[in-house]
Amino acid sequence: MLEEQQNNPLHGLKLEQLLTELVDHYGWDILDAAMRFNCFHTKPTIESSLKYLRKTEWAREKLENFYLSRFKRMPKASEEQFKLPPRQRTYPNGIEPRDPMPLTVESILNSQAKAASSFKERAGRSGRYNRRS
Repeated sequence: MLEEQQNNPLHGLKLEQLLTELVDHYGWDILDAAMRFNCFHTKPTIESSLKYLRKTEWAREKLENFYLSRFKRMPKASEEQFKLPPRQRTYPNGIEPRDPMPLTVESILNSQAKAASSFKERAGRSGRYNRRS
């Protein structure tokens, strides 16, 4: 198991270091737009954000997913691996982290709008979430 865990960029990485790397690279505005956590929006500090993330497992996992997919640009997890918390996932040998994805607040908002539109379109085809006239 130890050998497998070593092929995960989160292995041995403390939450404080992960958050500091993200803030140093992207800044609070981009993290706020991407994560939508109040601790990233209202007077953000590393200390207050760590307190929130340590108490809130789903938020910590969302941030760890962001770290893996956007900052380290690791391949998308398989359906089986996606069910696991990010720290328990493994990647095939030879998969190395890449340079961080360039992001702006605008690119994040556009991506979120596109995802919402796609969701509405899929929901409309299945008959769910349709407005009644």
